[in-house]
Amino acid sequence: MKACGVEIKGNDAIICIMSKENNLYDIPQTRVQKVSLDNAGDAEQVQKFQFTFAKLMEDYGVTHVLIKGRALKGKFAGGPIGFKVEAAIQLIQELHVEILAGSFIKKELAKSQIDIDFRDTGLKQYQEQAFGTVFAYLEGEK
Repeated sequence: MKACGVEIKGNDAIICIMSKENNLYDIPQTRVQKVSLDNAGDAEQVQKFQFTFAKLMEDYGVTHVLIKGRALKGKFAGGPIGFKVEAAIQLIQELHVEILAGSFIKKELAKSQIDIDFRDTGLKQYQEQAFGTVFAYLEGEK
């Protein structure tokens, strides 16, 4: 299975693609590490973002997208543009999209028997949350 972890920050969808086969993990090099929505008020830009994200997932053979959940209200709530980015991803019909709660991610990472040092992954520092999200999901898939 090939999955993509997504952390939404502002108008960016930060991604980490990972596959798991026979208990072996693989993180392929990707042409981009994040996809941005330039103008959330312009329907054409939202469609362009959605098309770009869908094409990226298609090119890498991703079937599952896992978005790190954010609070709907309160001090750490996500912004309105971020929720638009989230909705654009959720509405891509070819993908199975799930939103994973932070508590689920934390629990799966804690009970994982595999200890991966993030610095050894070759990913950029800002991809760490997306990496944790997809890794927790794949660890939870037994």
